[in-house]
Amino acid sequence: MMNIRTNRGMIALALGASLAVTAPAAWAQHEHEGGGGRAAGPARAAEPERAPQGYNRVERPTGAEARPQQIDRQAYNHNFTASRGYHIGPYHAPGGFRYQRWGYGDRLPRIYWGQQYWLSDYWLFGLDVPPVGFEWVRYGPDALLIDTTTGEVVQTVYGRFL
Repeated sequence: MMNIRTNRGMIALALGASLAVTAPAAWAQHEHEGGGGRAAGPARAAEPERAPQGYNRVERPTGAEARPQQIDRQAYNHNFTASRGYHIGPYHAPGGFRYQRWGYGDRLPRIYWGQQYWLSDYWLFGLDVPPVGFEWVRYGPDALLIDTTTGEVVQTVYGRFL
């Protein structure tokens, strides 16, 4: 037995499907008749979008959720200059922000490592899997691996974000 919510969802789905089928045809007819503000020409049907050419879609790598339980400080304590930068949108810094270059061993003030600055999809930016209790954060153009309990920086990648 269907409940009312499921029934409404089915109706909405059917209505959306019918609009998806009829709207492009109506628009093509309008365009073909010269009503679109451009020269009339043959109507072209839209094709389904294909996958990008030249590379696979980026997906979370297998094993990314298996974070190391321990941190090897000697392996992590580095300040790197990024070999590649990424555009991911503007950095929305807290009030009073003034860029400072942080390095491993420094303690980042709490306001700069709230969850809104975490890089949960770190693999998209060529960053290592963070150990349990550590997160990558964006600080202006830099990526910092920090201890989420103390704010201690354990690794820095300068210039990761353009």
